[in-house]
Amino acid sequence: MTFEQLDFNGTYTYADYLKWTFAERLELIKGKIFNMSPAPSTLHQKITGFLFYRFYGLFKNKSCQVFTAPYDVRLNNKQKKGDDELFTVVQPDVCIICDQAKIDEKGCVGAPDLIVEVLSKGNTKKEMKDKFEVYEENGVREYWLVSPNEKVVFMYVLNESNTFIGQRPFTETDVIESVIFPKLKLKVKDIFKH
Repeated sequence: MTFEQLDFNGTYTYADYLKWTFAERLELIKGKIFNMSPAPSTLHQKITGFLFYRFYGLFKNKSCQVFTAPYDVRLNNKQKKGDDELFTVVQPDVCIICDQAKIDEKGCVGAPDLIVEVLSKGNTKKEMKDKFEVYEENGVREYWLVSPNEKVVFMYVLNESNTFIGQRPFTETDVIESVIFPKLKLKVKDIFKH
């Protein structure tokens, strides 16, 4: 199958995803295709690189591991298409995974502990609605949305009822501190100073 032959209104499984060999990067959210092209902007890459560098430094030689896109995170939607489970396959900008059993040669199976997505033109709805819902459903413990245009970070933390609770927005005058990793603290202005 070529990229042009994909039915963007169709529904696909992880088995389908594994067969695709075209150059375009795609994500599969609840069985639906989301195109990731074109490549992220320079600012997006600088922010992602900064966050990865800071996270990696904190978790180096610890049990948690830090990954950056492209890195497949496979989530189960508890829905069925025939005998195949419909999977979500996303490539978060940065993620932290503490359960080593979730890591295999193809990426991560199950929810990372913390996911960061950097908003860019054209992906805001996907990150703020579609991924938000699937991350919440699958038990991602903490989700950060970084908005370069507004220079603000939104943090959502999973509560005991498996519902994301939004923290106050973190702006350039703030220090953002992870709820699940209290040693993870960043000056918000440093995230955007590139």
